Parts: sequence; structure tokens; C-alpha cells
Amino acid sequence: MLRKRFVPLTLSLLSFVFLLAGAASAETNCEEGNGPLNTAQPSSLTPDQIVQKFAAREAIFKEARNHYTYTQEVVVQTLQGDNTVDGEFRQVNDILYDDKGNRIEEVKFAPAPTLTRIMMTKEDFDDFRNRLPFVMTTEDLPKYDVHYEGQQHVDEIDTYVFDIAPKHVDKNGGPRYFQGRIWVDNRDFQIVKTCGKNVPDIHNKDNENLTPKFVTYREQVDGDYWFPTYTKADDILHFKDQDVHVREIVKYTNYKRFGVKTRIVYGKPVPEANPKASPQQKPPD
Repeated sequence: MLRKRFVPLTLSLLSFVFLLAGAASAETNCEEGNGPLNTAQPSSLTPDQIVQKFAAREAIFKEARNHYTYTQEVVVQTLQGDNTVDGEFRQVNDILYDDKGNRIEEVKFAPAPTLTRIMMTKEDFDDFRNRLPFVMTTEDLPKYDVHYEGQQHVDEIDTYVFDIAPKHVDKNGGPRYFQGRIWVDNRDFQIVKTCGKNVPDIHNKDNENLTPKFVTYREQVDGDYWFPTYTKADDILHFKDQDVHVREIVKYTNYKRFGVKTRIVYGKPVPEANPKASPQQKPPD
């Protein structure tokens, strides 16, 4: 989420018109790379069986990702007028783990931020770590309503499509959840694409903390796991006294396995075989 910074309302009428024009064109595109949606029921499995399969696979994916180091690059920009960038936060971290499996973030590049109309919050960094690379395991299922929507070709992948929403949201500062759409590979039963937002937004008198709609793509790593590689958000945050056009890009690169001599796959571990990555889905340019 992003918190508004206090800025005196001194926009001229002309700049306000440009701001509205830019706001009208900002929208995270969930359908990029998608073919037509076929709403027919699946032929060989019921929707509930598919949900149980991919939730079990997601639990394995979640555990496997804790055995990989990677580089995370985050860019957050505010824009106005004809999409002119007027503020930016940028940070590049290496995500490492100590010998006890504790996560370590080593900052590699972090120029001074120039954001003036919003400020980064701890919820933002929690999103970058845990919610933009959304995972839905068997343990998570009771917290969500999951609705089968159909089948869809996404880039080169055939997928099952589900809309999900939390069963309960506490707008007074309780746990936060993902709400939106997921695409599940119909062979590997892993999530390959996610589009939606984290809820709830906070609109308290002294604290507005809002989150943009985002889309996350995954690629196959080491022939087994669909890991997040690219997230993009392009959205308007509607604060009480102004709208702010926000763009976010998060890249996850250089996945490397560490500290284990087996691969965790569905059902059982198997000996390490030095598999090569074979990505089947690429993020948009």
C-alpha cells in the first residue's frame, strides 16, 4: 500500500486538467497476452479437484522458493500530466538466507527517493516480499471464496481461470488478503499469472493507505517451479484530497538454488540432477 504525503493543494487549473487526462488512461491490464475465455466446465476434473491440486502444488512451491536466492528490483513512480514522472523510489536487493533459513535482504542499489505526493510504508515492503508474488496453499483455502470462471490460453500456456476473494476483511486494520483472478497451468497445476489487488484499503481520518491493482507473471525455473519474475501496477490511487497516478514494476531475477541436495517436487523429493531452466512464459516488455 502507499500512503499519501501531505501536499498543499496548489495545482493550477491547467495541471489539474492534465492530471485528470492522465488518470483516465491508467489501468493495470489483466488481459494482456490472454486469448478468449472459454466458460465451459473442465472435462476430466471438477473445479474443486483442480483447486485442491493447485493448492497442494502451491504449498510445495512456497517451500521450494525458500531454498532459492534471487535479486529483487523495485521501482515505484508517481506520474502526472502526459505520464511525466514526478517522483520515484528505486531499490535493488539480493534476497539471501542464512544457515538457519532466515531471510536476509542485502541492498545493492538504493538512490535517494524523490517521491513527494506519496510515501512508502511497511505494508508496501510486505507486499513486495509476500503478496505481489501471491501464493495460495491448501492452508489458505478456507480463508477464500474460489469461483471457477473457465479456461484460457495465456501466451503459450493453457490455463484454468479462477476468481478469488477473501471471505472476511477487517477494514479496521486486520489481516490483508489478495482479491482478483488467477490463472493455473492445466498440466503443472501451478499459478502462472495473478491479477488483482491487496485488500483492504485504509481510509481513516488521519491515515490513508491505498494499494494499486497489479499483475504478476511467473516463469518456470529448473523445470519444476513456476516462480514470480515480473509484476506491474499502473493505477490511480483515490485519496480524499487528490488522485495520484502510480506505476510500480517489480522484477525477480537470478534465481539460484542453495543449501539443498534434493529437489522438492509434487509427492516426494528426488536427487539433484542439475536441471536447466526452461521458461515457457515471458513477462511483457
